[in-house]
Amino acid sequence: MNQVLFIQTGTGIDVHGQNVTKAAVRAVENAIWFNSMPGIEKSLPEQQLENMKVNVRVAVPLDREQLDTESIKKAIPYGSVSVDVTDGGMATSSGITLKDKDDENDLMYIVNAAVEVGY
Repeated sequence: MNQVLFIQTGTGIDVHGQNVTKAAVRAVENAIWFNSMPGIEKSLPEQQLENMKVNVRVAVPLDREQLDTESIKKAIPYGSVSVDVTDGGMATSSGITLKDKDDENDLMYIVNAAVEVGY
C-alpha cells in the first residue's frame, strides 16, 4: 500500500465454541460497520473503488492455524484485501462450558483488528 487514508479498529469475541475465525470476522465487522466513506472514490487512483487496497491485521490469542483468512477477506465489501495475522488478543474464561454451543472448554476468544484503507 503506497498511501494509507485511514485506519479503523475493532474487537470481536466468540464467547462459546472457541472459534478464532468467528471472533476475527466479528472484529473486522466491528471496525467497519459504523463508518461511511462518501469521499473515498475521489481519493483513489482513477477514482475507482476497485483501486482501493485494504490491509486487515488481526491479533489472535490461540488456534492461529485454524484461522480462515478467506472468511475475513469476505467481510470487506470493496477493494483488494490482504490479511496479516499476529499473536495477541485474549483467551479468558467464560465461566461455563456449554456443550450445546460446541464448547471444548470454558475459554472465550477475543480478537483485535486494524483495518487499513488506502491505495
